[in-house]
Amino acid sequence: MLGLIAALLVGAAVGPYPLSLRQIAEVLSGGGEAQAQTVLWNIRLPRVFAAALVGAALSAAGAAYQTVFRNPLVSPDILGVSAGAGFGAVLGILLGLPVMAIQMAGFGAGIGTVALVMLLSLSLRGGGQVLVLVLCGIAVGALAGAGISLVKLLADPEQQLPAITFWLMGSLAGIKRPDVAAALPAILLGLAPLIALRWRIGILSLGDDEARSMGIEAGRLRLLVIACATLMTSASVAMAGVIGWIGLMVPHMARLITGPRFDRLLPVAMLTGAGFMVLVDTAARTIAVMEVPLGILTAVLGAPVFVWLLTRGAKSWAE
Repeated sequence: MLGLIAALLVGAAVGPYPLSLRQIAEVLSGGGEAQAQTVLWNIRLPRVFAAALVGAALSAAGAAYQTVFRNPLVSPDILGVSAGAGFGAVLGILLGLPVMAIQMAGFGAGIGTVALVMLLSLSLRGGGQVLVLVLCGIAVGALAGAGISLVKLLADPEQQLPAITFWLMGSLAGIKRPDVAAALPAILLGLAPLIALRWRIGILSLGDDEARSMGIEAGRLRLLVIACATLMTSASVAMAGVIGWIGLMVPHMARLITGPRFDRLLPVAMLTGAGFMVLVDTAARTIAVMEVPLGILTAVLGAPVFVWLLTRGAKSWAE
């Protein structure tokens, strides 16, 4: 928690118009200079809270997916939600919709994509249900990716295509308080069942037979977890674009602190993801004259960290 507070203070203070801790305290207490008030309330705080919200949501979704699928390499976009939300958003950009309508299009398309994956999986009766679900997600995600490519081909190369490309790489530039307020209910709605049922969800990592022996309906609980994680991921992608590696990497970082128990892993993953995302977004808007897309930074940071985690895990397995 202290780490997250420190990250929030850094994110609020650092920027083209730097703010000291004294200035931040004065503005939060109702005073301070007019320019400092404008920067903090209208620009800095909405973006910092949006970054924390996205980081917490993607990390919680990743931890939940890895637990219910019993696979440490699963990420929140395993069922095609990121590709589907991306397709809805870029289609909105192509049609010239306003920003709020583009975000709603991305959110709706992400939910619709996973709903299609679930329907396809339930209609197929061969093989393991979890495996069929993942394969359907890969297929539908590839189809949404093809749709994105088609939209990029049809887009105006001078105006629409740069906006589409920048959005697909992830960014919180231009985030406003209404954007955060619009995404917050969906993220909280998806997060609440995960927190309330975190002990039962942890039992799914033992397998369906063990869960049933403890009186837990594994299939229904898994569907609920998938729905909640999808809701949070769709809302995050609709607000910030496609940001990879957070949902895959942060749960592994949290496991180094808590171990594999989901009831302990979930809150630590949320706090870690929120703080990490705030620091990444702060770096994205300060390390260069032109803002660096978040997806690039998370990949640059995430890949080496993930390799280090794999190396650490391989050494422990060898021992």
